[in-house]
Amino acid sequence: MNEGKYEKATFAGGCFWCMEPPFENLDGVVKVVPGYTGGSKDNPTYDEVSRGSSGHLEAVQITYDPGKVSYIKLVDIFWTQIDPTDEGGQFVDRGSQYQTAIFYHNGEQKRIAEESKAELEKSGRYDKPIVTEIRKYGKFYEAEDYHQDFYKKSPDRYKNYKFFSGREQYLERIWGDEKKKEPEEKEQSYEKPSDKEIQESLTPMQYKVTQQCGTEPPFQNEFWDNKREGIYVDVVSGEPLFSSRDKYDSGTGWPSFFKPIDKRRIMEKADSSHGIVRTEVRSKSGDSHLGHVFDDGPEPTGLRYCINSASLRFISKEDLDKEGYSEYKKLFRK
Repeated sequence: MNEGKYEKATFAGGCFWCMEPPFENLDGVVKVVPGYTGGSKDNPTYDEVSRGSSGHLEAVQITYDPGKVSYIKLVDIFWTQIDPTDEGGQFVDRGSQYQTAIFYHNGEQKRIAEESKAELEKSGRYDKPIVTEIRKYGKFYEAEDYHQDFYKKSPDRYKNYKFFSGREQYLERIWGDEKKKEPEEKEQSYEKPSDKEIQESLTPMQYKVTQQCGTEPPFQNEFWDNKREGIYVDVVSGEPLFSSRDKYDSGTGWPSFFKPIDKRRIMEKADSSHGIVRTEVRSKSGDSHLGHVFDDGPEPTGLRYCINSASLRFISKEDLDKEGYSEYKKLFRK
């Protein structure tokens, strides 16, 4: 893992609940964190920011691989999520804490943001001036845990908020024509076989781990020290879960990753089975027990997905075409 290859982008687009999803599953984006920036008070709380007393704006900070996704692409996506003509907030949320801004981290980002804003102003898409500010980045403070991944933790509340705030309808009116031109991505579906089929296809250890939430011995499993390039899929359903690009040696004796290929393929559940509360990781379609996720991992995510080899099947990058995973070859392009 080369931490030095990642860069950061910081955008304020009103309520940060709505600014996470558009970036989160974009190829090349490592993580998206809601938080606060642009103010003078250290370590502001949500209450302070929402009252407008700290001078901060609600924002998201994106860690991304510029070799896979450009800053220009991120800025383009940002514009399609906001009303850049609203100087008093965003939609139902009023106040300076909900104003829009692009916080540039270097001169190149500033140039790109300014040029992009100028092009948007010339496009004639809006009948009012664009008031989104281009500001120098200072400090960023992560929002409280309950705000992180809010759209996944409280999907119904999130959908209701986005709809009744007026954001959804506005974006459809302004950008709907563009979205209709974009080809829809067809997501491969994966299914869980019957229990009889699972028992017949798995080893006793694989069945114990995936179906009975067992744990294999550390250092005595197939992939803990595997250094080959490729992807790891659910041994039960075949859904792609992790990439060797995101694998690292945690010293635990189990395969460890700092992020999944696509968070939509992963489910997280509270697990108190051993007298302590941990976060269990399961595959979405196969509902296989995979392992647990901890917050003691390396940058850029700070997470450690500690996964049982018995729940995984490894597919080398050379075999991706043959095995039907051609779309994941892009993960290994230099």
